Amino acid sequence: MKKCTVLALGAAAAALAIPAVMLAPGRAPRSQKAPFIGLNCAHRGLHSRDKSVPENSLEAFRRAADTGYGIELDVQLSRDGQVVVFHDDTLKRVCGVDARVDELDYDELEKLSLCGTEHRIPLFTQVLKLIDGRSNLIVELKGGRRNDELCEKVRNILDYYDGIFCVESFHPGIVRWFKKHAPDYLRGQLAMPEEDYAESLSPVLKFLLAHGFTNLIARPHFIAYKIGPRPLSIRFAELMGAMKVGWTSHDKKSERGRHCVIFEFYTPSVRYK
Repeated sequence: MKKCTVLALGAAAAALAIPAVMLAPGRAPRSQKAPFIGLNCAHRGLHSRDKSVPENSLEAFRRAADTGYGIELDVQLSRDGQVVVFHDDTLKRVCGVDARVDELDYDELEKLSLCGTEHRIPLFTQVLKLIDGRSNLIVELKGGRRNDELCEKVRNILDYYDGIFCVESFHPGIVRWFKKHAPDYLRGQLAMPEEDYAESLSPVLKFLLAHGFTNLIARPHFIAYKIGPRPLSIRFAELMGAMKVGWTSHDKKSERGRHCVIFEFYTPSVRYK
């Protein structure tokens, strides 16, 4: 009987150890996490619903910084290798141009209007110069055809930036790149339910991404999960120390139970903890 009990306990421990190893987050000092704890971050800057102040525009970032909010923004590469601040892979929705961002040089991109306004696509360096350390930044790197180049250029820019920031991505390979090449950066894994991922992804990959099993290679310090129910595996990773970040909030109730919130289209307090 004793032998059976020991074997059963050993099997149970092994069953718990395997997901623990796969889901465990990276470790970051409390001091590094502290600037983001209880912070509301403006999604793509403090842009307006009527698009008179467009997303990811210098004006949206100025408004957020002047208010004191944290700022979430998106970066990717132009054809000529400039790090630009823009969300979509294509220019159609925001600029009305049927082309990919990475198919145009920056001198072409900067001539395009954001949402029919006078505002233009900014360089990442222009945004950092404008913010100048006034807001804590969440920098999302968009996965694409030249991920390593994007990661290296973003790191080279941020290494000279005198302000508080962290990096995140939906692409676990990008998060892993920072684990390997910039381990002192606070890094996060963006994730969402399986049904929200692109249909082109395999069901297996959708499952791994949605349930946090890519933590095995990326070891993120925080998990930024789409607002709504989170899988048990994600909650397990949070229990092991991953910061809980939620996106994109449209209601201050989203602050409950989360360390940091990415919001848009309302004006919460700057901090809630």
